[in-house]
Amino acid sequence: MARLEAELEQKLAQWRSEGRRLVFTNGVFDLLHPGHLHQLESARAEGDVLIVGLNSDSSVRRQGKGADRPILSEDYRSRMLAALRCVDAVALFDEDTPLELIRLIQPDVLVKGEDYAGKEVVGREVVEARGGRVVLVPFLQGFSTTSLLARIRSAGDGS
Repeated sequence: MARLEAELEQKLAQWRSEGRRLVFTNGVFDLLHPGHLHQLESARAEGDVLIVGLNSDSSVRRQGKGADRPILSEDYRSRMLAALRCVDAVALFDEDTPLELIRLIQPDVLVKGEDYAGKEVVGREVVEARGGRVVLVPFLQGFSTTSLLARIRSAGDGS
């Protein structure tokens, strides 16, 4: 079951009391790359505060991305995200989807990549029930962790 750390709960209460618009996005963010930065900066532009839901290591492994994923541990991935100027808070979740985390945070805006066009966006109902909205951000072409790993692996085998 998802839960928020006390520090984040306090920040959320403060931001809400100040009337700030809360934006939420989520992902694995393994091997942080320009595509990730584009998604995060685009998400941040949709409101006043950006909260990033980060898949835990066990959640990533259940996604079937490969035996070597995540490349970096949840601690390192969380620290890198938190160091970005556009990110106000990082919340780890162990479930397969961020739905419980979205219910706890109650964001005003939910941001996902454009690959969700025509698909179910987890948490849409929670956000829209409060009068919020879902925004799909275009991808920065040529960047994905999977494609970058493929390029690294092919360079390592002499191809």
